[in-house]
Amino acid sequence: MPDQRWLRNEVCSVAGTLEIIGERWTLLVLREAFLGTRRFDDIQRNVGCARNILADRLRTLVANGILERRPYQDRPPRSEYRLTAKGLDLYPIIVSLMQWGDRYLCAERGPAIVLEHKECGHEVTPELVCPHCGEPAHARAMRARPGPGAMNESA
Repeated sequence: MPDQRWLRNEVCSVAGTLEIIGERWTLLVLREAFLGTRRFDDIQRNVGCARNILADRLRTLVANGILERRPYQDRPPRSEYRLTAKGLDLYPIIVSLMQWGDRYLCAERGPAIVLEHKECGHEVTPELVCPHCGEPAHARAMRARPGPGAMNESA
């Protein structure tokens, strides 16, 4: 096992991301946002969590710039939740989780959702590829090395 003491949780992007979105209800709220569900009651019905938990998760996502609240009604005042550019960048995470579940949890019955490319209308299975050579970037083809944000071990 390689020595990875240079990667501390306080500088690890995975740890930091999990602090914001690494909770079950939060990921399900994001799923709903990517499916186009924007209103509190609709999100709550589809996700199935308690209203106070949903309100807390939505506050966290808004506070971290992942969702934004937009009013859609004045009387009574009501808002909907929309993905920001920062939120849209989480799409690959949600798709990867869905693909893993499709492969290992739904293999017999098939996926509940299929992705269709709006531009051409074809069903697609997005994959991670190297932007330089175009080859798949799967776990065994990659290695991690310290980046510019890694902590200096002598510090």
